[in-house]
This record gives sequence, C-alpha cells and structure tokens, in this order.
Amino acid sequence: MKKNNLSFSRVPNFKQKYSEEVIPKVREELKLSNNLAVPRITRIVVNTGIGKIREQENLMKSALHDLRQMTGQQPVFVIAKQAIAGFKIKQGDKVGLKVTLRGNKMWEFLEKLIVAALPNVRDFQGISLSSFGGTGDCSIGIKEHIVFPEINPDEANYIFGLQVNIVTTAKTQAEGISLMKALGLPLQK
Repeated sequence: MKKNNLSFSRVPNFKQKYSEEVIPKVREELKLSNNLAVPRITRIVVNTGIGKIREQENLMKSALHDLRQMTGQQPVFVIAKQAIAGFKIKQGDKVGLKVTLRGNKMWEFLEKLIVAALPNVRDFQGISLSSFGGTGDCSIGIKEHIVFPEINPDEANYIFGLQVNIVTTAKTQAEGISLMKALGLPLQK
C-alpha cells in the first residue's frame, strides 16, 4: 500500500491561521486584555526510544532516516545519564532520538500532525484531555510512525512509536486546551 506524498508547503497559511483566527478566538474565550497575552506554541519536541534496536545498526539508521523524513530536521541521539542495571543500560549508551522543532518547521509539522497523521491513526477517538499537563503543554503518544505521509509502510524496516510534546506559553491547562482546540487539534469530548 503506497501512501500519497502530500506537500505541506503551506506553512505560512497555518501560521497565518494562528494569527488571524486563533488569536482573536482564544483572546475572546479567555477574556484576555491583549493579543500578546494569548498563549502560543514555542516548540514541538518529537522523541522515540531506541533501546530495543540499540545493537542493530541497520535498524538504527532506518529509524534515524524515518524521523528525519517526518520532521524535516536531523535528529540527535539521547544519551543515558546514568547506568540502569535492570535495563542493561550503561552510562553513555544511546537510548533515544530527539528532534526539537521551532519556527516554520514547527508549524509545518503541526499541520502535518493535525491534517494527515492523526486521522490515519487506527481507532482514533481524539486526544485525551489527560494529555495536557498542568501548565498547558500537550503530550501525544503515537504507536506507529507509519501514519505520517512521508513514510511508506512497505519500505519501513522497523515500526516505532513516537512521543510528540507541544510546548506552549499557556499558564494553565484550560488555556492550553483552548489554544489546541482553536488550532484544530481533535480532542475527546
């Protein structure tokens, strides 16, 4: 099954949607005094663990390539800070991959996540409200990375899960939920 390769070059449009539609809507909903008080997204961090494939170089390269394809940015390795004998991890071992997105790449990834990836998740019922921390940040777990349009499931050597953290300037959970709802993130009722 070949997925179509959607082009998400409309970054200014999604960013424009934020400034033209989301800011006034959230400002009115939260009864804020000015536009600068409206919460905004500062960065998106995409993480994956590579503990199971740490010893297999070809699978590690595949995971690195797929994460680069999804985010448009080179991932960095996350190094273990201390040894954990129960998991057979030594200090200094590579235990994960991480990408921090800001600016246009952040907006492009957010649009891709909302428009293409989340609707492809099997049995998707919306993002749980418990995904929001007390500060308004949102953490989304995705079980299979093949839901992204850049990844061809037939060519994927290794299917891995992702953790997508959307970091905002929201001070409360209600502000974060209001911002994500206005952006179009599908939330559970």
